[in-house]
Amino acid sequence: MTRTQTEDLPWTAQNSPKGKYGIQRRSVSQGAGGQKDIGTWGGGHPFDLEIHRIPAGKINFPLHEHAAQWEAYYILSGSGKVRTPKGKEAIQASDYLVFPPGEAHQLINTGSEDLTYIVVADQPQADVIHYPDSGKWMVKPQRKVFEMAEADYFKDEE
Repeated sequence: MTRTQTEDLPWTAQNSPKGKYGIQRRSVSQGAGGQKDIGTWGGGHPFDLEIHRIPAGKINFPLHEHAAQWEAYYILSGSGKVRTPKGKEAIQASDYLVFPPGEAHQLINTGSEDLTYIVVADQPQADVIHYPDSGKWMVKPQRKVFEMAEADYFKDEE
């Protein structure tokens, strides 16, 4: 058994340069000895668990969709909206949201208090994340972000 006390874990802040996006995280799995983006195939845990807190008026991340990773969110407190390709829907404490690979999503805190939730994500060996609004792509576990241009399959190979 591995055990950690979440209250002992630090909050780590991530904010965009202009302040549109803002989130604080407690990395529960890492506190229990797991590794970020490394599943059982690399000696890590089969899933990643974090506690997220979005301040009032902020958005967690740009709209994104995973090619391989599943994510589940359980809203602990606060209220806001979830944005998907179908539009925006109100969310509140006790809502449980599951995003399969290929379903774009983001959370927006429209309330006056922090929107706090638990995130559980599986740990695929590799994942590609697409950002529909900007057209960017990110690969994991390398965590490298790219803007792509289509090319012929055999270009520069012969």
